Amino acid sequence: MNLSRAALLVLLQPLAVQAADYRVGPDQQYTRLGDVPWESLEPGDTVFVHARPTPYAEKWVLGRRGTAAAPITVRGVKDAQGNLPVIVGENATTRSQLNYWGEERGILKIGGSNRPADTLPAHLVVENLHLRRARGAFTGRNGASTYLDNAAAIFIEKGEHITIRGCVLEDSGNGLFIANQASNVTVEHSHILGNGNPGSIYEHNTYTEALGLTYQFNRFGPLCSGCPGNNLKDRSAGSVIRYNWIEGGNRQLDLVDSSSGTLRAAPSYARTFVYGNVLLEPEGAGNRQIVHFGGDSGTTANYRGTLYFFHNTVVSSRTDRTTLLRLSHQNQTAHVTNNVVLVAAANGNTLSLTDEAGTLRHGGNWYKPGYVSTFGTLTGAVVDAGGNLTGTDPGFINLAGQDFRLAAASALRSQAVTLPAETSSEPVTWQYVKHTAGEPRAQVSPAHIGAYGDASEPGTETPDAGTGTEPDAGPGTPTDAGTGTPTDAGTGTPSDAGTTPQQPDDAESSGGCAAAGASFAGPLAFALLGVLGLRRRRNPARGQ
Repeated sequence: MNLSRAALLVLLQPLAVQAADYRVGPDQQYTRLGDVPWESLEPGDTVFVHARPTPYAEKWVLGRRGTAAAPITVRGVKDAQGNLPVIVGENATTRSQLNYWGEERGILKIGGSNRPADTLPAHLVVENLHLRRARGAFTGRNGASTYLDNAAAIFIEKGEHITIRGCVLEDSGNGLFIANQASNVTVEHSHILGNGNPGSIYEHNTYTEALGLTYQFNRFGPLCSGCPGNNLKDRSAGSVIRYNWIEGGNRQLDLVDSSSGTLRAAPSYARTFVYGNVLLEPEGAGNRQIVHFGGDSGTTANYRGTLYFFHNTVVSSRTDRTTLLRLSHQNQTAHVTNNVVLVAAANGNTLSLTDEAGTLRHGGNWYKPGYVSTFGTLTGAVVDAGGNLTGTDPGFINLAGQDFRLAAASALRSQAVTLPAETSSEPVTWQYVKHTAGEPRAQVSPAHIGAYGDASEPGTETPDAGTGTEPDAGPGTPTDAGTGTPTDAGTGTPSDAGTTPQQPDDAESSGGCAAAGASFAGPLAFALLGVLGLRRRRNPARGQ
């Protein structure tokens, strides 16, 4: 490269191409989602999807990279009545300029495509969309096609730094599915309900396997009628499940082993944090266990290690037995601290703490009198760490109305014990607000037992989604988190097999001279651009 060209490239580096806005909906720039140039989105671009009376019957892939400072955003815009834009997968079509495998796996797919060119998508935000019915037929790159039973409203095959916010994910095989080439994913302020398949235990409201995953301020409703899947099934490393409302399911939480050696080798795989949640067990809701922790592959060496389960409010309406927790093997340990566990419609002796194996250490919890360690034969250990309370009434404001905040005379006030030291990275500073919202929790010592303290002040800010930056999940082969490897059901295009991430668009040059002359680079570069006729703005109408 000659000196003049090299100097010009250096001088042009401070000139960022302007981000573009794309607006879809009634009286907008575009009428269809398929009009948006998804294959050429750039950092900072925002696609606004406006609500309309008729749902959008379209599907697409996000396969581009934003940056931390300029994410690529897909944002729903509510109508005057506050309705989100609805996107249905049944009978949906796809923009012809897109070409991606796994079309049969979801309405919105993130990662894994020929057009746009395959890369590791990054810094994506999907918010305020109502996606439903990844079921039946659709039209894709091979013409008329059919969704698989495990199709999801949102299917993340791979990507990093992804946020799903304020969405409704409904009436699909899986509401959300994340395969193990994803990392640093946040799912927040969303309503996930009515997913699964009748008679099948393999599909769930969410089914996830990522390196660094946070669920917060979400409302998980029951699965579809006759659907025996779990509410939140997860195989991740670095799982943080906090400040959610989780109602129904075969189990509310099924936290089992990863199929990925990369995830199992991550230090965060050793610890799982579940706190500040409301967990509701309806009458006749399948398995009597609220939480299953460890693994289900049968390879016990791969199972998760330690669960920290603290400051949760658990309410069971079962009139038969309820079991709080099942540990898969003797190698698992659960620290169960400062929770309220109420069997509302039965006596205390209908509650067991665990099913047989592993070590459960419990302290600072509230139960009805008469609870037992297990209904079976205890092969592990249940250790009373002290401070556990019993009573007939925990003192909720309105049990029948599902207002689990604490009345002034509640027996749960200022009765919490000191949490395990390992939880210091996860302070309980927020609490769930019905529905899909949160507020700061007043910090008192001793703290109150359960998911609710006193509100310190009205709050709309969201706490940090992570507990530290995790390494990327890497370029390994994606898996279906235990239900089969995603494969290309299409034309067998050679590029479909390629999953090697490209260099991030925002990677710094290795030349080390980008900052040189910064004080004069802007004016001089503008002059050069004027001479060369190179300066342009991106034109959303042309997808440039």
